[in-house]
Amino acid sequence: MSDELWTGALDRMMIRVDDTAARVKNGFPDHADPETGRWTPSPDGSWTGGFWNGMLWLAHATTREQKYLDQAERWTNLLRPRAWSENIFRSFLFYYGAALGDILVNNSLAREVGLLGARGLATLYDANARAIPLGREAEAVSDVYVGPGDANVDGVQATSLLIWAARKSGDESLYEIGIQHALRFVEFCVRDDGSVIQSVRFDTESGGVIKHYTHKGYSDDSIWARAQAWAMLGYAIDAIWEPERKEFLDAAMRTADWWIDHVPNDRVAFWDFDAPPTAATKRDTSATAIAAAALLKLSALAPSGETRRRYREAAEATVRTLVEDYLTPTGPGDGRTPGILTGGCYNHRTGLATENELIWGDYYLFESLQVLAGNLDPAAI
Repeated sequence: MSDELWTGALDRMMIRVDDTAARVKNGFPDHADPETGRWTPSPDGSWTGGFWNGMLWLAHATTREQKYLDQAERWTNLLRPRAWSENIFRSFLFYYGAALGDILVNNSLAREVGLLGARGLATLYDANARAIPLGREAEAVSDVYVGPGDANVDGVQATSLLIWAARKSGDESLYEIGIQHALRFVEFCVRDDGSVIQSVRFDTESGGVIKHYTHKGYSDDSIWARAQAWAMLGYAIDAIWEPERKEFLDAAMRTADWWIDHVPNDRVAFWDFDAPPTAATKRDTSATAIAAAALLKLSALAPSGETRRRYREAAEATVRTLVEDYLTPTGPGDGRTPGILTGGCYNHRTGLATENELIWGDYYLFESLQVLAGNLDPAAI
């Protein structure tokens, strides 16, 4: 029965991929009205555009249909101007939006554009702090003050892009930057109990921590759900790319164990684990989909069979809830476009898209379903 659930959900999401490609002609799909399916695009991809490309690369890799390759190459080309933007989130743009095309289907355009993004990203590295800060063009700059020493855990996956680029180009400096960045964020953002604090401000001369806080969470010491999920995923992918650094797998497992122990019984996280749980408290299916993808990777990476089974069972239960309760159609009378992942909370603090379809939530559910359907090795990307 599970196989039918996964493949049926994939079919729905493929319908939404085609629908999105038909709807969005300018810019990159960012967030959508869950009732109408109408996308609000980001003109230059913001930090989210790569997830749309990633869905197209995955669609092509699993179906080999030419239309998905043509679309993936089109949007990948559109990322070129972002290669030198001062923004840590080039890690998302160019890993999913470009490098994935090389990893999955050995696409030369994807490889070229991915390397451009990785080289640009490396120029932000702060050697004193051994970390890559947010950068003055990061999304968070519009929400709060961001200086040269501000960073957050959302960008820990930069390591994966840099290691991939080092192996493709032979530039060992990219590898070393990536390793140091990920190691430093274990110190910066992962607490001893496995919970995650999103943001840090460091001294640009000494590299020491000035303060911890959050850009999007309930309070400065709260556990914003997406930060927890980004840490789980970022360190799991970093462990795929550099299995010799046991610190990466350890961080991924500790943060994943904390998630499993604290997520609500239905497996769908509230937008912040410390937000007062009331009937009105928003869920975040996008954070939940990120966590599901991380748990599937850990089901292949964890050192013992028992632990691998635990992560796989948690991932399957999570994806099942997302598919059955949040992926359109959610019932027999639901006439909406199939494959919309509802219930995503973009930015609760600013009131932006707090119950919407979010392109990164779509991507990670799509990736998870490809794994569960047997189309993708969880440790491939």
